[in-house]
Amino acid sequence: MDSVSGPTVSSLDGGFLPPVLLQFRGVPTAKGAIGATLVALLVWFIFNGSFRKHQRLASGVPIVGGSDKQSILKNRKRFIHDGMSMLAEGYKQNKGSMFYVPSVLGERLMIPAKYVEELKTAPIDKVDFVATFQEMFEGRYTTMGSRSTLHPRVVKAQLNRHLSDVMPGVQDEIRNAFAEDFPNCDEWTPVPVVDRLTQIVARVSSRMFGGTILSENKEWIKASISFAIDGFIGAQAIKQYPHILRPIMQYTIPTLSKISEHYRAAERAAIPLLEERERTGETALDLLYWMADQAQGDEKDKTFIAGILLKVSFAAIHTSAAAPAQLIFDLCAMPEYIEPLRKELEAVLTADGEIDKNGFHKLTKMDSIMKESQRFNPLLLITFERVITEDYPLQDGFVIPAHTTIGVPTQAISMDPDFYENPEEFDGFRFEKERAKNPDNAGRQTYAASNHESMAFGFGRHACPGRFFASNEIKAIMGYLLLNYDMKFAEGQTRPQSHLFETQNLPDHEATVLFRKRR
Repeated sequence: MDSVSGPTVSSLDGGFLPPVLLQFRGVPTAKGAIGATLVALLVWFIFNGSFRKHQRLASGVPIVGGSDKQSILKNRKRFIHDGMSMLAEGYKQNKGSMFYVPSVLGERLMIPAKYVEELKTAPIDKVDFVATFQEMFEGRYTTMGSRSTLHPRVVKAQLNRHLSDVMPGVQDEIRNAFAEDFPNCDEWTPVPVVDRLTQIVARVSSRMFGGTILSENKEWIKASISFAIDGFIGAQAIKQYPHILRPIMQYTIPTLSKISEHYRAAERAAIPLLEERERTGETALDLLYWMADQAQGDEKDKTFIAGILLKVSFAAIHTSAAAPAQLIFDLCAMPEYIEPLRKELEAVLTADGEIDKNGFHKLTKMDSIMKESQRFNPLLLITFERVITEDYPLQDGFVIPAHTTIGVPTQAISMDPDFYENPEEFDGFRFEKERAKNPDNAGRQTYAASNHESMAFGFGRHACPGRFFASNEIKAIMGYLLLNYDMKFAEGQTRPQSHLFETQNLPDHEATVLFRKRR
């Protein structure tokens, strides 16, 4: 096996110092004394073994862009903003086989879908689902990534079972949120799509989290949005430093300092509600009640539950805002889809103007175009990511080296002509037609499906448990928009390009779309 060490290009370039330390080199002043102190601390960390474990590469597995050291270094940098084409290149050249893609976290081992059945039930201490998330978002400093099973247990056992009970309140909150947090739009009005949808999704998701007590709590809404933003910015900032300096430098990064404030806001929002329900015996159809009801042992601590709620908000809000934003961009670029979607929506509305359980099932066109939009604009280029903690043998004899991050190149698979006819062509009703062709297999073609050809939500026991709620939430939000507003690009505007950052594919946060209330 080959050996390539360290998670960042800088750590291999030699002589790397973060910008904040460069000013101390050769300065015989008070700054120099500070620099000397930092160097002494650096030496202390070195002798205390604060190095990231070296990665061993499996021999014979190709590396996208070349296997020599210089090529790897160059392609680690390239991956930051060009990961999609690198993964497509690796998948096309090595279809059905493993390949490495260089990245700032080291060389990620891309595995064929055939291995996920074997790995999905692997012991968590050997094939670690949480570690990759904690690495990506520097969980040691941002607190992102939780090993608690409370929230996935509750979502699977309670939320998914009570979806039809939760959705009337969600739809009520959508109306309230648009009335209060969306521009008036009596005339054509430019609206920053991602920003407004994030605010609306935060309120709507919070209605499911803890009823109107949470959805109308402005401090909580602000904290639930800012937690993810500060965590993301803080993670990228701390990554600029070698691992041995991060425990010190975390205190110099303002966004990391703000994270504890978000936890206090979550506690101020959730704990009084938990205490009131405990005092009165009140029950509720929301996540907070279910978590408190099903918590075991140390999970019963109310501060712990409030913290878990904040972490759940990270997963629920920004991901569920990105999908409708991308779909709005697609609809403005291809407005011919708007009227068929409106007709489908109008046909399923109840007398109260809402979508009931059967109505959501009948929105096959909406479900299809959501899935097609996701196929072209997935939030993550790689899913089923795991960190292998020790040499792990597969049934065919291949051994995945310890300290390897594995994953499935989901976006590249979604463009495979073996799975999708004319994959480069956007066909909004592609999946509705597939469901009609093969009704017995219709479930595999839905937005929330998780299978070998469709792994945007992951796969196996760690597939996103909240994807069924997210599917209904996005349909309800898009339904309200389409029935109440017209939308279009400004003259000469084209579809906003997504922003690639490592494995993430983010909608343009600055892009605006023109909206006007329907007449």
